[in-house]
Amino acid sequence: MRIVAGRNRGRALLAPEGIDIRPTADRARQAVFDVLAHSPEMPERLLPEAAVLDAFAGTGAMGLEALSRGARHCTFLDRDQRAITCLRANAQALHELSRASFLRADATQPPMATAPATLAFLDPPYGKSLCTPALMALAEGGWFAPGAIVVVEHDSSEAIEDLPGFQDIESRRYGRAQFLFLRYGEAAT
Repeated sequence: MRIVAGRNRGRALLAPEGIDIRPTADRARQAVFDVLAHSPEMPERLLPEAAVLDAFAGTGAMGLEALSRGARHCTFLDRDQRAITCLRANAQALHELSRASFLRADATQPPMATAPATLAFLDPPYGKSLCTPALMALAEGGWFAPGAIVVVEHDSSEAIEDLPGFQDIESRRYGRAQFLFLRYGEAAT
């Protein structure tokens, strides 16, 4: 698993040992960032200077990819300390520690945000129906700025109902993974 583009292109990422992690494949990650950069539904210049949240971060591949492509800052949220330790090591290897923060917390019961994200990635474990509870809890905790773009990766066999406060922008499928692109808040009306 490697960073696909940007200043850290081609750099390898570590995965935490002893954890059942399902990192987003390089090709799927490239496709997601292509949608973010080129879809007419996305805000202009979304990624440069974005404040990013990578929830259920695991290896941190999505957030580190965003940092490599010019995001201003990324908060990595995961409840497993081994994942946080690995995330920190990946950020350090990529010289991104100054633009990253690490929070050990459950995305379905997060603490209040200190600053909202303009771009967020959620990749909960498949088959546990965590997408909706996590989105609602993070929204309630102030983790999304009005108009924020939220990308949710979930098992394509798992249905996600309409979410109050979120507008469905686009959906893409890559193998078993389904990516749902949402807009949050005021700009969602």
